[in-house]
Amino acid sequence: MLLHRARRGVVEVFIAHPGGPFWARKDAGAWSIPKGEYTDEDPWPAAQREFCEEIGVPVPDGPRIDLGQVKQPGGKVVTVFAVGCELDIAEVCSNTFELEWPKGSGTWQEFPEVDRVGWFPVAQARAKLLMGQREFLDRLMADPSVTGLDEGS
Repeated sequence: MLLHRARRGVVEVFIAHPGGPFWARKDAGAWSIPKGEYTDEDPWPAAQREFCEEIGVPVPDGPRIDLGQVKQPGGKVVTVFAVGCELDIAEVCSNTFELEWPKGSGTWQEFPEVDRVGWFPVAQARAKLLMGQREFLDRLMADPSVTGLDEGS
């Protein structure tokens, strides 16, 4: 779910940094659009459910844009919806996962699925996002309704 808003004429998007030791020291090219996996179900309710699980809050109300699908470099097909809205990042509370860390140690640790989130101007988000998800920024910015979100803030 790619949340977006406009601030002083600049479109910003809400993206998430994955938690866990593999991503801990990575920033550029490591962030992601909040999303999850689904099977044979309607993609919109699945996207809402997965966003809530990953971010800890429901998808805020707002105009929705279907940004379609993109096949990631690893072969996974990702479907993304954009929603024009506000979300206070202080409300975010990610779920967690367990991982044997260090690998082979026999010690299991719990890590947040998302360790930080933020609102970023699209140009900055492009540098932060995984390469395979950057196409969704282009699709978002190509939609004429996106520039109409500025509420004068």
